[in-house]
Amino acid sequence: MRLTTARLLVRDFVAEDWRDLLAIESDPEVVRYQPFEPRTAEDARSYVDRAVLSAMAVPRETYDLALTAREANTVIGRCGLHITNAEAREAVVWYMLQRSLWGRGYIPEAMRALVDYGFTTLRLHRLWADCDPRNQPSSRVLEKLGMRREAHLKENEIVKGEWTDELIYAMLEDEWKDRD
Repeated sequence: MRLTTARLLVRDFVAEDWRDLLAIESDPEVVRYQPFEPRTAEDARSYVDRAVLSAMAVPRETYDLALTAREANTVIGRCGLHITNAEAREAVVWYMLQRSLWGRGYIPEAMRALVDYGFTTLRLHRLWADCDPRNQPSSRVLEKLGMRREAHLKENEIVKGEWTDELIYAMLEDEWKDRD
């Protein structure tokens, strides 16, 4: 799978991408709000291997994708979509970016392409995402996409040994089609 935007190529992972993923997700600040600790080399290899295998599934339910700058083939982040309920045509989306590139609009750009793919190609009805309320830049990304906040769950999960809240954002197919 390949999606292109003005600056990015969003594509399936290949086995060699694990080193780039390690460079990104071994940074404690990048994974601060994630349920996992900074990745080790073994973690990164395993993650990419699982992403490669999931791309071959029929029917495909998970689109865990590498985010690269169009002029280079270096992975600068990842984004994804997982069909959580095929009958209801619902999926969850996510994203992660190398810290040195934060604030440059790469994630909204990549996610617009992925959300469009979900609604137009996969014919999904609803996309949703979760976010730690302390991660305000992530909330802004979801709002830029046109997602609305549906819920604020209080201390509903333990992340890295502490109770954390969770925000749920979502968008329906018609809302995507009707955006400006």
